[in-house]
Amino acid sequence: MENREEIRPWKRIVYYILGVIEVLLAFRLVFKLLGANPASAFVSFIYTLSNIFMAPFTGIFRTATTRGVETQAVLEPAIIVAIIVYALIAWGIAKLIEIARTT
Repeated sequence: MENREEIRPWKRIVYYILGVIEVLLAFRLVFKLLGANPASAFVSFIYTLSNIFMAPFTGIFRTATTRGVETQAVLEPAIIVAIIVYALIAWGIAKLIEIARTT
């Protein structure tokens, strides 16, 4: 039982980091879909931060663009792939921590 108590904080840290990455990518997805103004400071900040996490996935799929009257909506399927891949990586790391600490 003592090992489980040692494992918990490390797993929480892994899932906290995953949560931060997932929130950044979710904001990026929503901003792109809704055609947010990239010149806005907050939108630009989110795009800049999320570019680091999007780099490995850029170019996997073509982006779909729809031009409206005032905005341009963009669907980047690579964002969805990134969200899934980072969740799987975090889950794998959490399981490795559990395996390493219980043996």
